[in-house]
Amino acid sequence: MRNIDSKLKAFKMPTRTIKAMMILLTTLSAVSGGIASATDAQPSASPVLIELFTAEGCSSCPPADAFLRILDESQPVPGAQLIMLGEHVDYWDNQGWRDPFSSAPLTDRQRGYERALGRADPYTPQFIVDGTSEIRLSDRPKIAQVLKDAAASPKIPVSIDSLKIEPGTPAFLSGRVTADGNAQGHTSDVFLGLALDHFESKVLRGENRGQTLTHVAVLLELVKLGALTPGGKFSQDFRVPVKAGVEPGNLRVIGFVQESRYGKVIGAALRRTATGPS
Repeated sequence: MRNIDSKLKAFKMPTRTIKAMMILLTTLSAVSGGIASATDAQPSASPVLIELFTAEGCSSCPPADAFLRILDESQPVPGAQLIMLGEHVDYWDNQGWRDPFSSAPLTDRQRGYERALGRADPYTPQFIVDGTSEIRLSDRPKIAQVLKDAAASPKIPVSIDSLKIEPGTPAFLSGRVTADGNAQGHTSDVFLGLALDHFESKVLRGENRGQTLTHVAVLLELVKLGALTPGGKFSQDFRVPVKAGVEPGNLRVIGFVQESRYGKVIGAALRRTATGPS
């Protein structure tokens, strides 16, 4: 296990919170059978999509953002590739600080999950695992079990190929997403996500005033590429512009297949523009 303190240089959490996260990772280790090194090659690792609905204006969110970063770097579940998406909602933007990454479509996505899960109202921070399970930092045993179960769940093959940055103003990111439907019994949606690999943000106002927050996998754009039918195959090229001010080498490309109407995520893949295949 890596030293957790070294991962939290920007946002200084209380010692009690850091200890709780250390206990949480220890629990993950106990349930999953060991801590996997982030540098271990796991070519057959099962992808697990972890979505964090968060906001820079929410004082409860920085520990969750930090935990997403720890999971991302340590990859503590053997046999699994944890794929992160930090999704910044906009309903905190009128509380003194406008989150530079917030968007109404991501709020709509969270509300879609709330309807699918039978919840009344969205909240932050909220972790959704593979589209069907919620986890909270306060429920350590459940986190371990949910991640273990998600890693054991069958997934279909998804790949992102021919990834290329096309220089220009704006630059474009192009490639191809493929998926094999196998014998799945539900029509599913194929999504492409474009996210910042990492970013630090200085919060000047609101509940987190004066804090420098460190984010990973900040979702900038989510595009529905098409549908995957039961037993079918999907292959589609994409070409998306890179937003002004975003370094093309600081991006993640995430492709995932999700049963329609905010159902189960049945396959996912990740590529980084800086390092190629992940």
